[in-house]
Amino acid sequence: MAKIVAFSNQKGGVGKTTSCVNLAAAIGKKGKRVLLIDMDPQGNATTGVNVSKRNTPHNIYEVLVGECTASEALVRTNYRNLWIIPSTLELAGVEYDLHQMESHEAKLKEILEPISAEFDYIFIDCPPSLGMITVASLTAADGVVIPMQCEFFAMEGLTQLLMTISKVKKHSNPRLAIVGILLTMYNGRLTQTKQVVDDIKRYYADKLFATPITRQVVLSEAPSYGEPICYHDPYSKATLEYNDVAKELMLRI
Repeated sequence: MAKIVAFSNQKGGVGKTTSCVNLAAAIGKKGKRVLLIDMDPQGNATTGVNVSKRNTPHNIYEVLVGECTASEALVRTNYRNLWIIPSTLELAGVEYDLHQMESHEAKLKEILEPISAEFDYIFIDCPPSLGMITVASLTAADGVVIPMQCEFFAMEGLTQLLMTISKVKKHSNPRLAIVGILLTMYNGRLTQTKQVVDDIKRYYADKLFATPITRQVVLSEAPSYGEPICYHDPYSKATLEYNDVAKELMLRI
């Protein structure tokens, strides 16, 4: 059965989707079958693997409300061992639909069970919020990766997210674990970066991935081509960093 990993941070602009897409592609390149679930109505993970939101026959919203199965919504990307269930803006209204369902927090878990054996990893790109979509994603997951920008307000957001994870673990998913905290947009020359890293190490040293993702223009450029970084620029520093994190992630879960 696939290991299911949610990528979550309620603060936007922290490199969550970038990390989810690039780690999925890196692990696919290593020979593992990976499924991306785009649970963000913005659909950036869908765009990031060059899948058209307009031309896909089905999407994750239709799966969640029972209009099609997860298997019917699978789209094989142009990248090795990488599939996606895409998202569209329709997903923005799904919280109302989920609220009408019994055991709504377990809905995503239920729909993934029939296809779980087809993959080695299922990565869920959560929206930048702590609403019902994120709770459903955490309920379906074996673990969660927390991409985190190196700035002061990120620490406040981390505390809120850890409280949500704790509640989900207590009420609906006792197996949920923190796979790791991934530092993004890292600049080791900045004093603020060093302060944030010191704070994280003080409280969560065992959760921190060894390799941070440094701030690089190429990481912002790659999505505009619909290419994960390991395909867009295979020899870039960003590719090497995500490869290191991918190796560590595979050892952790």
